[in-house]
Amino acid sequence: MAKTTNRSRGSGSSARRTMTAAARAATKRAERGHHRPGPAATDEEAPEQRFRAAGAGRTLLIEAPDEGGWDDPPEPSPESLREGLSQKSREEQEEQEEREEREEQEEDEPGPGTPPRRGRRRPFTVVLCVLLVAGLVAAAVLGWRYREGAQAEQARGQALAAARQAAPVVLSYDYRHLDRDFAAARARLTGHFRDEYGKTTTRVVGPTARKYHGVVKATVAQPAGDSAAAPAASVISASADRAVVLLFVNQVTTSTQVAGSRVDLNRVRMTLTRTDDDGWKVSALDAL
Repeated sequence: MAKTTNRSRGSGSSARRTMTAAARAATKRAERGHHRPGPAATDEEAPEQRFRAAGAGRTLLIEAPDEGGWDDPPEPSPESLREGLSQKSREEQEEQEEREEREEQEEDEPGPGTPPRRGRRRPFTVVLCVLLVAGLVAAAVLGWRYREGAQAEQARGQALAAARQAAPVVLSYDYRHLDRDFAAARARLTGHFRDEYGKTTTRVVGPTARKYHGVVKATVAQPAGDSAAAPAASVISASADRAVVLLFVNQVTTSTQVAGSRVDLNRVRMTLTRTDDDGWKVSALDAL
């Protein structure tokens, strides 16, 4: 009966009993070998001998799960990969910032015997700023001078023309129409000189001209022998709003006090000022 029962269990059960018996036999041999005295193992051989003593002759069975078998390990998702890359990028960026900060600290705090780099750059920066400011100032001054020169050149021509026109009117009069002559002269004057001219003609020139039938005719002289030349007048100084002109003026005077006519060759220094409404006006007149 016993033999029949062993056969009915099948080859799988017989193989398992054989493996179990072999394991028990190996265990007994290991125990006998453990109690049997022998040469002491070295430090390098001790782990190997303990491994052989503990597991020699044993066979371990690992059975797979009943359903589904073994599961493969999960694959990393794209989100986790991106998070890993982002984390790595942030770490690299932080390392780069730390490295730059250390370099800046090294520049700010150089070692002994090493002059600071900023100290060397600072004088150069200061000199560069000074040169830049000086260049801008020079450019502004040159521009201002050029503008002033252009305005002065324009003023020279305008003032000279105004002086040539004003001299015959201001320095001439006729006792037969003094009011008209004095009014025309005042129209070409400005400022304090206009008031002084009015007082002088009213108190002195007018009464004397009426009494002696005085007539004065003034003209700007021309160079001798050249009738086509411009009148003898030149600009002494000129700016944008003020000019001084020198004129050579001939005055022919007739009156009851003079036999015939008298010619006076005068040099006149005339100062002209630019006005906002009427252009250039005479602001001073001096006989030289």
